[in-house]
Amino acid sequence: MSENHDENRGSASKDGGSGAGAPGAASRTGPQPEPIRFFGTTWVGHDGGYALRRAAVAVGSVASAAAGCLVLRFAHEGLVTAQVGGFVNTLVIVMFAVCSAVAFRKTWEGFTRRPADPSREESLRSLKAIGFIGSLLAYFVRSLTEAPGEKLLRGEYETALRHYEKRRTTRSDPAARRKPKRR
Repeated sequence: MSENHDENRGSASKDGGSGAGAPGAASRTGPQPEPIRFFGTTWVGHDGGYALRRAAVAVGSVASAAAGCLVLRFAHEGLVTAQVGGFVNTLVIVMFAVCSAVAFRKTWEGFTRRPADPSREESLRSLKAIGFIGSLLAYFVRSLTEAPGEKLLRGEYETALRHYEKRRTTRSDPAARRKPKRR
């Protein structure tokens, strides 16, 4: 996790947040928190407008899902007007429903754990694009309790901090070092 933190240190403002969420993040050594889209690093201390950002993500994602449903309804009305038949209408509805369900599940899983096979996730990209409503609804539901992906990143960040502190105290505490026995 700490390999790409130097890259992410300056990218927090690009993702919608400032480094203000991590006190002294610019001057602190050791692992840095990974920014989350729309939140930056404000998820660490729940400051810097964190609650307002969560509310905005929730409202934005549900509004986008509603707009997407409206667009899909217009597309379905176009199919009905074109009189393509009941089979095609049913097929399109089932396709969007299944893709939305898969996109919801995969997006939800992405909030709690890293993908085991990134190439498989890449192959599901088009399916997730078709089922964009499911992904938006996953963002909405998750943002009601936390920033989407916060639980995963918090666990990784706290683990990295524990490992860093353990290494640091072992190096700086001479009593912790074991002296080799002489024979």
